[in-house]
Amino acid sequence: MVLTIFTLFHVALSLAGIGSGFIVVYGLLLSKRLSGWTRFFLVTTVLTSLTGFLFPVHRFLPSHGVGIISLILLAVAIFALYARHLAGAWRRIYAVTAVLALYLNVFVLVVQLFEKVPALKALAPTQTETPFKVTQLAVLTLFLLLTIFSAIKFRVEPVHAA
Repeated sequence: MVLTIFTLFHVALSLAGIGSGFIVVYGLLLSKRLSGWTRFFLVTTVLTSLTGFLFPVHRFLPSHGVGIISLILLAVAIFALYARHLAGAWRRIYAVTAVLALYLNVFVLVVQLFEKVPALKALAPTQTETPFKVTQLAVLTLFLLLTIFSAIKFRVEPVHAA
């Protein structure tokens, strides 16, 4: 019962991080910070990665590796945003690391969907089949483009006349 509630909490955090992450990326593409959404995205995504380590498993799994990489990316994004205030190259570093952290959450979402949704599991029961590979390739391609365009578009916010 406790594990079920914890799993639901972890999934809710993950979905909140993914949803808010897409809003943050939209802001990056418009060269806007969206501070509230950004804070929510960073907090929920960090908590998603941290809670992933609390599931009762007895060996190192690929999901742990993804969680470690995600936490490193998030640490750099948080440092760039709050310690370096997006000055100079830190603005682009923030954009890249934030989008890549979102990608990792979406990557895991796709894995979980193919694992848990019966119709998708039937298409790719071992996740080595073409439907799974094509889906992950499409997600990777989308995020490569989002990363590139976010890094290019997220420039210094325009100064508005008073």
